[in-house]
Amino acid sequence: MRNPVGTHVLVGKGLVDGAVANADLVGCETFQVFTGNPRGWRLTEGKPAEDVRFRDLMAERGTRTFIHAPYLVNLGSPTPATYESSVASVAHNLKRAAEIGAEGVVVHTGSYVGDADDRQAMKQVREGLLPILETIEGDAAPWLLLEPTAGQGRSLCAGVEDLAAYLEALDFHPKAGICLDTCHVFAAGAPLDEPGGATATVDRIVEIGGPGRLRLIHANDSMDVRGAFKDRHQRIGEGHIGEAAFVELFRHPATEGVPFILETPDSRDASTRDIPLLKRLRQGLGDG
Repeated sequence: MRNPVGTHVLVGKGLVDGAVANADLVGCETFQVFTGNPRGWRLTEGKPAEDVRFRDLMAERGTRTFIHAPYLVNLGSPTPATYESSVASVAHNLKRAAEIGAEGVVVHTGSYVGDADDRQAMKQVREGLLPILETIEGDAAPWLLLEPTAGQGRSLCAGVEDLAAYLEALDFHPKAGICLDTCHVFAAGAPLDEPGGATATVDRIVEIGGPGRLRLIHANDSMDVRGAFKDRHQRIGEGHIGEAAFVELFRHPATEGVPFILETPDSRDASTRDIPLLKRLRQGLGDG
């Protein structure tokens, strides 16, 4: 399948009885989870038997899964406790990804606040993430997936252009991938609402990062207009981006094999409209 479609699902009763059951309910071909509290620092350990059961089931089905790191993670924070907890959280989530067979861990690229200096913040990013990246070995090992933000606050990486400096700080490490959130890059100014805009955006990502670095797309429309610097997701086709941008994304050669995971309102409800909609848009291009 060229582009499996799914959403972020709740774990609830566990990885199999909760996450997989919830994914099946809405027709996911791929999905994303939190493996702990998304708004806390506790490093939640897995249950080995459940991890094996989940990993084997996903391998049997051929289902690709992803972990999203907690929202609190900010490698650019000037607060030592936040920075240290962020580094520990990223390392822990990559370990959990390996344990459950997830393909990658999505991490927000962070911001600098108060009297902090962006150069110092990027130095922290390098010192925090490079040693973690160096522990990732082998093609089957999970990727660290950098997700540019919507530009709110003093973002270190808002939109596509900022990826160049961020990846440079990480020496363009071969396991540093990119998660393209359509709402985020649109909020930061990407012209996804224009014909050819999504194509140009992916072209630029490939130009900056090189082939094969775009590993995941968070497929979200936007409640707000382009350049609003607001991260408010909307259902596909009901926001300011529109359906045509997603058709372009499905069509682009650089997205071949890249999963599309929704984070839109109601996308994990049994009555979701967005998963069937994305599948129809994909099918229209000859990929069922």
